[in-house]
Amino acid sequence: MPTDVADYYTLLSVPRSASPTTIKAAYHRALLRHHPDKQASRAPAADADIGLLQQAFRTLTSAHLRAAYDARHTPRAPALPRPAQIVSLEEFAEGAGAWSYACRCGGVYKITEDELERGQHLVACGSCSEVVWVGYEVVEEGGGG
Repeated sequence: MPTDVADYYTLLSVPRSASPTTIKAAYHRALLRHHPDKQASRAPAADADIGLLQQAFRTLTSAHLRAAYDARHTPRAPALPRPAQIVSLEEFAEGAGAWSYACRCGGVYKITEDELERGQHLVACGSCSEVVWVGYEVVEEGGGG
């Protein structure tokens, strides 16, 4: 099945978790909605592809075909940034309340004192999608005897 095929779930207006009974009812509604005799004007609906509706119905009501379709057409979660490397805070240049480290893209990773106090370790580059994991230890200041 080509990857440019319309999403069958969207075509039939059903969720991915729809049962075969729900899919059958949605299929019949779609057929009625696109039927030439049911159109207000006598012009055929521009988006009516009865063959595609039939293929969507056949695919989604067959357990085997649906599993194969879902395997090929499962939406992927957006890619999350991955830590490019682990960098010790000691390698960052200290500034006024913030530390910075040069990224390979020419941008800069910056972490502030507030972020350090909150325990933040992942820091994004200001110019690209890379992140680094900043290694440091929080030292509690105490006046014990």
